Amino acid sequence: MAYNILIVDDSQTMRAVLTKTICMAGVEIGTVFEAENGREALSILEKEWVDLVFADINMPVMNGVEMVKEMQKLGYMESTPVVVISTEGSKTRLETLREMGVRGFLRKPVTPELFKSVVDGVLQGYVEGAAQGG
Repeated sequence: MAYNILIVDDSQTMRAVLTKTICMAGVEIGTVFEAENGREALSILEKEWVDLVFADINMPVMNGVEMVKEMQKLGYMESTPVVVISTEGSKTRLETLREMGVRGFLRKPVTPELFKSVVDGVLQGYVEGAAQGG
């Protein structure tokens, strides 16, 4: 199954690196959408089907935490898993994001092997949860 993926990061270079890492990890890709901040990401989510969101935390306009809060309000968190990819690794911040429904965390820089492991775990849990009605 090919997945539609949304990469949310204010760095164009980082978005390109993540796209390449996704390909190197062997994740089947349908379409890769890109957004520079949370507000752009929400606009894409309104118009496009996205199977998985990869989001940085620290971005201008709307950061990753604000984006996840808005995704919660709009009901996107139930159908679209979010994985945070960031240099920030504060336990408190990660715990807060997990409580908000974020399904996975990756620390920059990301290797294709680690990326594949987290993506498989997130998508497997998401598919199993959907199959079980939860």
